[in-house]
Amino acid sequence: MIKNYLLFFTAYSLLLLLVSIGFSRRMKNLEDFFLASRKLPFFLVYLSLTASWIGASSTIISVDEAFSHGVSSFWIMGLPAVLTVAVFAFFLSAPIRRLPIITLPDLVEIRYGRIVRHMAAVLIVWYMTVLAASQMTALGSFLMPLIGKSYFTCILLGTCVVLIYSVLGGFFSVALTDGIQFLFLSIGFICLFVFLTGKASFGELITFASQEGRPDYFNFFFEVKRNLWILISFTLAWIISPIAWQRIQAARSDHAAKKGLMAAGGTFLVFYGIVLMAGMLAWAVYKDLMPGQNTLSMMISSKTDLMLGGIIFTAIAAAIMSTLDTAINTGAMSLTRDIYQRIFFPEGIKRVVLASRSMTLLIAGIALLIASQIRSILLSLGLASEIMAVGFFIPGIAMIFMRKKAPWAGFLSLALGILFSLTGFLSQMGVISKILPEWPYSVLYGLLLSFSGFMIGLMIDRTIRRKKK
Repeated sequence: MIKNYLLFFTAYSLLLLLVSIGFSRRMKNLEDFFLASRKLPFFLVYLSLTASWIGASSTIISVDEAFSHGVSSFWIMGLPAVLTVAVFAFFLSAPIRRLPIITLPDLVEIRYGRIVRHMAAVLIVWYMTVLAASQMTALGSFLMPLIGKSYFTCILLGTCVVLIYSVLGGFFSVALTDGIQFLFLSIGFICLFVFLTGKASFGELITFASQEGRPDYFNFFFEVKRNLWILISFTLAWIISPIAWQRIQAARSDHAAKKGLMAAGGTFLVFYGIVLMAGMLAWAVYKDLMPGQNTLSMMISSKTDLMLGGIIFTAIAAAIMSTLDTAINTGAMSLTRDIYQRIFFPEGIKRVVLASRSMTLLIAGIALLIASQIRSILLSLGLASEIMAVGFFIPGIAMIFMRKKAPWAGFLSLALGILFSLTGFLSQMGVISKILPEWPYSVLYGLLLSFSGFMIGLMIDRTIRRKKK
């Protein structure tokens, strides 16, 4: 059985590589490599955004959460995803596309100055690297029991496949392979849902929950305080995350961007609903499984036949790799544009593309080191979301609508947010004593601190402007 799943993974990887080879010679400049020349039609915006969003956290973790907690688990990943793309589609997409930028730090420099730009660039690169590491962790944990290789070998295998098509074809290749991965993902989870509904009905699930003394299993507002702060943390982080911004900018028109976002929102609603129901049904069908286990891996390895297991296996691998390629590509974009070019100023087009590919390899290498040491997907995702939500949300949203430069507002807000996030990270790692509430309850305090810094800085900026007059 292990050899069979290894064959599934090999065949799937070869398909992705074949797609990437056809686009390896289209890269002429930085916008080609990272924004697909700003010519993505709405269906590629939709497919790329949807596939990159639905990664390991949306599959492995979401099924586990639904298995353990029931209906209320929709707050964890489903609701933040739907809410985020709705905000983009109706409020932020058009303003973002009018901005004369390639990366977020371009706008940071316009609004807050060069020093704050460098701070934001480092923050974004670190966020994307940690996000990539979390997907590598999921890849290793998922593949290890199914293909019979070590944790690190599994990470290395998947990462090498992603790197080949990302380095060869840049963002256009990522967008196309994301579309293929999303197709596999959708087929896999539809098959899983049909399979589980054939084993148990929702009536049987209700009866089983009653027998187990779990009326909260169908309570959407169960643990609402915790879930609300998780919702806020992920939504704020994803709104300011470069992933959605990159796809909005890569669209060929405002209409294509908005249409792609709205289609993605509808898909998220359906997909996360299927994931939720699949996880809950698995609780009734596989009573021998314990909460906290990797539910999907356990079902694939011992509860399904080869064909169904192979389809689900490929779907999960697609989910993980589609987010991994996006995290690496977006992190490399910021590292190339906002750090490397600012230091070395390469003049030739070939040197820019070569640098972009080198930065892609560098991001992957650092993420690989992190993933080899930290094996908790939830810890990585939580810390990453707090970095963006607390460290960058306040100055990030403000700069979209600002007209006057406010360097002190950006500096104080970003500095205090980074300091708060760093303190929380070090305390959770046991480096310093715990002086802050744990994530997600810490998010409120971090936002208040960042907002206070922004307002104080704004007053300083206004005072400086008045004195100059």
